[in-house]
Amino acid sequence: MAATEPWLPVFGYGGHIKATTRELIIARGSDTRRYPIQAVKHLLVVGGHTLHTSAVTNLLKAGAAITIFDIDGTPVGYLYPYGYRPDESVRLAQERAGPHRFAQPLARAALQSRLLLLEELYDHTGHDIFYAGELDFLHQAREELSASVTMENLRRLSRLTTDMYYEILSRTLPPELGFRRRTSRPYLDPVNAMFSLGYAMLYGNCCVSVIGAHLDPDLGMLHEGAGSFVHDLIEPQKASMVDRAVIRFAREEISSGDYECGEKRCYLGGDLSSRLATALRDSIDQDRIDAQVRIVRDALLANAEFHVLYW
Repeated sequence: MAATEPWLPVFGYGGHIKATTRELIIARGSDTRRYPIQAVKHLLVVGGHTLHTSAVTNLLKAGAAITIFDIDGTPVGYLYPYGYRPDESVRLAQERAGPHRFAQPLARAALQSRLLLLEELYDHTGHDIFYAGELDFLHQAREELSASVTMENLRRLSRLTTDMYYEILSRTLPPELGFRRRTSRPYLDPVNAMFSLGYAMLYGNCCVSVIGAHLDPDLGMLHEGAGSFVHDLIEPQKASMVDRAVIRFAREEISSGDYECGEKRCYLGGDLSSRLATALRDSIDQDRIDAQVRIVRDALLANAEFHVLYW
């Protein structure tokens, strides 16, 4: 089996990673996968696995890097071959890139993906979830995003339409769950807490790919600050990879015994968190994330066309 990208992530727990001089071998239960060792330029180990010294030695000899992550996708350390120099050309191209070229299609794709989910929910709920003028406004905002020439306006429209999206989503959910809009921590309702779990998982998966491609997770185009580039890339993915699953749980699979809300915070029960995490592992499409990171990398290094995969 050939690695589809030069970076190869191993997620979760219980994998056994070893290698010969010719191939990398990853075994988990009855599933064993083999990769030509020269095709793996960056091994990304996420979570708890057995990493045999044969894998470390043979990958380093082949010139590959190894990065270790916590289960949530936070990088904790690197192993590089002696004399190795990380590919600074990618980061340098990212630093020099005009942000508008990337921010505009990312913002538009994020809104378009949310519109598609809202329309899907509208078809299923049996009643109008939009207040007068809201849908027209969102469609108009999508066209404005396509024509916007300033970063300030892109960010303003992105924030405004995102806030509207969550308020409309709230009308599709049982009112007793207390969800009215997307809030910051600490979360006081179970729906915000479920969104937080899903977005953390999506962030971790995307951060792994970003680092695997030698991109800087903190050099955002649309967003600013720590992890801003990862936030750029996950924004168009949230509706299909996280929100749909969270909404299904909120409407069909959650009961009052699955969470406990107090004055300061809402806690999800262990069983609910486990079931939701399992559903999210199925809905978070790592192949699409990897493909999107490759598209960004090629656009930065080779001036290739940049487009966003979002549905």
